[in-house]
Amino acid sequence: MRRACITGGAGFIGSTLADRLSADGVEVVILDDFRTGKREFLAELLLRANTLLVEGDVLDAGALARAVEGCDWVFHLQANADVRHGLQAPRRDLEQNTIATSNVLEAMRAAGVSHIAFASTGSVYGEPEVFPTPEDAPFPVQTSLYAASKLAGEGLIGAYATGYGFTGLICRFVSILGERYTHGHVFDFYTALKRDPTRLRVLGDGRQEKSYLYVQDCVSAILSAARRHEGEPGTHIYNLGCDQTVIVDRSIAIIAEHMGLEPSIEYTGGARGWPGDSPLIQLDTTRIRSLGWAPTLTIEQAIARTLDWFDRNDFAWQEPASGACAGT
Repeated sequence: MRRACITGGAGFIGSTLADRLSADGVEVVILDDFRTGKREFLAELLLRANTLLVEGDVLDAGALARAVEGCDWVFHLQANADVRHGLQAPRRDLEQNTIATSNVLEAMRAAGVSHIAFASTGSVYGEPEVFPTPEDAPFPVQTSLYAASKLAGEGLIGAYATGYGFTGLICRFVSILGERYTHGHVFDFYTALKRDPTRLRVLGDGRQEKSYLYVQDCVSAILSAARRHEGEPGTHIYNLGCDQTVIVDRSIAIIAEHMGLEPSIEYTGGARGWPGDSPLIQLDTTRIRSLGWAPTLTIEQAIARTLDWFDRNDFAWQEPASGACAGT
């Protein structure tokens, strides 16, 4: 790998990946419009000679063309990740996740770039019958617009891999935690308790059971799979997660203990925080582990790292927020 474009490269996972690639001597081109990405995440990276920033959106064909020019890999991480509010703005998932992926693939084809790594989601499995859920599990009815739009992106990548000889690496993530994390339930709970240390409103019944992965472990898994399949046309699908799960109530307890609080908990009831929220997510990671990869942190250690980072970086969580806190 000589030169790589990262869409969403100023975001949580994207900037972490950019740091790793740059440290390995790879020229890095970051495409980001900073709607959710943060310039603070790129401050040190952009001082390096082998890094270029292209400010723009994945729906901007000109910005995409500039970003992918001369690259041999594209890591397509940009997306609308607001699963909870998908039904309030259904076109956003279509545009930012599916159409955006189509645009990236066409920009790559025009520029002669044939390797893409795609950030998909374990949510594409909906509510499966098999746990841990393997990559070849039958797809049930899709339960969220976010997952449906990601699955459509996977389909496009598979078609380009078949039709144009692309190497399509599809990574189905669980939720990711760690330094630079700015979206999800740990973030929601922490910021809510900063606003009101006495009470916490939780979507669902607190019994939702999820799996999480530390961001550095996530990046290591992506890079392990990319190295394994470089120059190998076709579609290559990997679940990224760990063998553990944690219930929402346990996450709350860890956060409250870290903050020295004993808040009253108000549940909204039901097994789901919102329509499409799966009560149990646990992925089979046998395939990615066969490449010699394994997570280095447990879920509780990853939560602790995240909370420590919040304590040191209040710029990341002091933006105003509203509504109940997510259970995922």
